[in-house]
Amino acid sequence: MKYGCMEYQPGMEETGGDIMDRVLELRRKYRPEAVEREAACCALAKDRLDIDDFGALLSLAAGDLLEPMAERARDMTARHFGNGVTLYTPLYIANYCDNRCVYCGFNADNHIRRAKLSLDGIRGELKAIAATGLDEILLLTGESRGVSDVGYIGEAVRMAAGLFSAVCLEVYPLNTDEYAYLHSCGADYVSVYQETYAPDIYDAVHIDGPKRSFPYRFNAQERAIRGGMRGVSFGALLGLGDFYGDVYAAALHALLIQKKHPWAEIAFSVPRLRAFKANGGDSARGNANASEGELRAGNAGVYAGSGIGVGERLLFQAMLALRLFMPFAGISISTRERAGFRDRAAGLCATKMSAGVNVGVGGRISEQTGDEQFYIADTRGVDDIHSALVANGLQPIYTDYVRTN
Repeated sequence: MKYGCMEYQPGMEETGGDIMDRVLELRRKYRPEAVEREAACCALAKDRLDIDDFGALLSLAAGDLLEPMAERARDMTARHFGNGVTLYTPLYIANYCDNRCVYCGFNADNHIRRAKLSLDGIRGELKAIAATGLDEILLLTGESRGVSDVGYIGEAVRMAAGLFSAVCLEVYPLNTDEYAYLHSCGADYVSVYQETYAPDIYDAVHIDGPKRSFPYRFNAQERAIRGGMRGVSFGALLGLGDFYGDVYAAALHALLIQKKHPWAEIAFSVPRLRAFKANGGDSARGNANASEGELRAGNAGVYAGSGIGVGERLLFQAMLALRLFMPFAGISISTRERAGFRDRAAGLCATKMSAGVNVGVGGRISEQTGDEQFYIADTRGVDDIHSALVANGLQPIYTDYVRTN
C-alpha cells in the first residue's frame, strides 16, 4: 500500500501540536520578492530579529547587503562563540535504504554497492577517527529499519560514546522511546533534515518508503528532545524546493521548537544538492557552483544536482540571516561546499565544520565497501582544515561538550 505524503504510516508515533501547521501556513504567506529594501535595512539595524525581520534579510531586497550583514554576523558569532570552530566527522555505518527519493544516491532503486559495517568494523573505524584528534562523531545510516535496526545503531552509539565526548545521529526518524533508548546508549544530538518544506514537492520527490510521511519527519526533532537529546539540528536540502521558502520555514521550525523546548540546543545545516553515483555509473559530478544548465540526470533519470538555482551568494546570505536571527544557534557547513567557501564562512557565521570526510561505508581501516551518498567538494583532512582555520585567526575546537554521566 502506498501512503500519502501527509499521512502517518503504521508504527509511526503521532506527536500532536500545531507547529507543523503554523510553519506551513506562514511559509505559504512569505513573499520574498515583495520585501522592500527599507524593510531589509531596518531589520539589519535591529538587535533582536523576529521572523518577519529574518524574512526581510533573506529576501531579494537584501541581496546587496551582504557586506554589512557579514560584519554584524562576525561580531555576533564572536560574541557568542568566540573565535572557535568545532571540528567533527561523519561515519556511515550502512547505506541500505527503503526509500525511493529521486535526489539521493542511496535511493533503493539505485544499483550501487550496498554495505553494512560489522560491530568490529565500526569499532575499527571509530578508533581510526579518534586517532586524528577529533572528539565529536556523527553516525549515519541509510533509512532501512530492516538492515540498520535501532539495536544495531545503539551498539554503534555505545562504542562511539567510549571514544568521543559528543555522539550525534543522522539516521531515519524514530519514535520518542527509541530516541530515549539511543540517548541511554550515549547519543546526545540528532540531525533530521526536512529536505523541503513544500508538501507538493515533497510528495513528488519521495516516491515510496517511510520517508514519504511528511509529518512524521517534520516532528522528529521534537520526539528527539522528548527522548532526552540535548540538541537537534534543522535544515532543508537547498535546491530541491523553493530556496527562500525552505530556508524561511526551517528557521521558523527551529524557532518554534526552541520556544516550546527552551532547554534544547538548536543548530542549522545548509546542505545543497550534490551529484551522486546511480546504477553503476557516475551522474553529473559537477562542482558546488554548477548552474542548472550544467546539471544532468544519471542513468536512472534522477536528480543529480549541485545546488540547482542556489549559488554560493544565496547560500551565504541564508547563513548570515540565520546567524542574525538566532545568535545562539550553531551553524554547520559541510564538505558539500568547496574549501574556499567553507573557510570564508567559518568565523563569520559557521561554527562547525566537518573534516576528514568519507560519505561511503568504511574506508578508513580497509577498502571502502559501500558507495557514497553524494560526491563531496572539500576533501581536506583534519590537519589541513586545522591549519586553514589557524591561518585565518580561528581556533579549531575538538571538544566543546563534556559528559557528566
